[in-house]
Amino acid sequence: MQKKLIVSMSPHIHTPRTVSGTMWNVVVALLPALAVALWTFGLPALTVTAVSIATCLLTEWAIDRLLFRRACTLSDGSAMVTALLLAFNLPSILPWWMVVIGGIVAIGIGKMSFGGLGCNIWNPALVGRVFLLISFPAAMTTWPEGVGSGMLPISGASADASSGATLLASLNSGQATAGSVDLMDLAVGQMNGSLGEVGSIAILLGLAYMLIMRIVSWHIPVAVLGSAALFSWALGGNPLLDLLAGGLMLGACFMATDYATSPMTRTGQIIYGVMIGVITIIIRRFGAYPEGVSFAILLMNSFTPLINRYCRPAIFGAAERRKTA
Repeated sequence: MQKKLIVSMSPHIHTPRTVSGTMWNVVVALLPALAVALWTFGLPALTVTAVSIATCLLTEWAIDRLLFRRACTLSDGSAMVTALLLAFNLPSILPWWMVVIGGIVAIGIGKMSFGGLGCNIWNPALVGRVFLLISFPAAMTTWPEGVGSGMLPISGASADASSGATLLASLNSGQATAGSVDLMDLAVGQMNGSLGEVGSIAILLGLAYMLIMRIVSWHIPVAVLGSAALFSWALGGNPLLDLLAGGLMLGACFMATDYATSPMTRTGQIIYGVMIGVITIIIRRFGAYPEGVSFAILLMNSFTPLINRYCRPAIFGAAERRKTA
């Protein structure tokens, strides 16, 4: 049987880049942060990551084959990216069955219910994360006690399910002050939180790789981090502390830059990124949650169609036609 040939109107742009190649490059970019998470949290982090990967891959395979009756799409790498990002948004001691629920929600509801890759309106990993946060708030805010106290719990040495507060929670409650925080510890991963909230240097290495490979542009990450730092300073906070603590670095580099849920034009991307940074700091300063990155990104995902409407790219050849008119 011959394949259907679809011919569209010009202009035509040829590029060697493929969807699968792009997604697998994102997976490579996430590996340094994964290594830091495993070094910091040990075996429990490996368990959470493995369960997340298995659940996400199996959920996408089952929906493709049993519901959509189409060829499996696992080879494009998007499910693996979602699985890793979901794991990065979870505590290392989250019960495995909650990780399974998060994976099913992320792929089944956040991605496949809209039709699959490129059709979703919200970042799938964040859909899974927020669902778990709302459904199991206690488990999603329980961390291995001892992380960030001067000794890294290698191989899960300190992985008991005791409630050790994250840095942002400690700052909000007054248990810690900005002056008592070692910023270098935050940069190398000696802090409590989700798997992807540790190791800012590793996350920036991943961003550098994606920029070199032209997987993403600088507009969204710089807009998110720059606006967050500026707004934090305007409110009397410590901009560097706000950048390194919590999941802002991970969100700016890997989740706000999601192709399907971010604006198409450079102007739109800057507006989108600036609003994410500002909303994050507003939630951190005045909201009920000490961390606001997930909510900020999901909120701006919802505004992406509106941003695309008012920040449309220039029509190809329009400038030349005006000159000759």
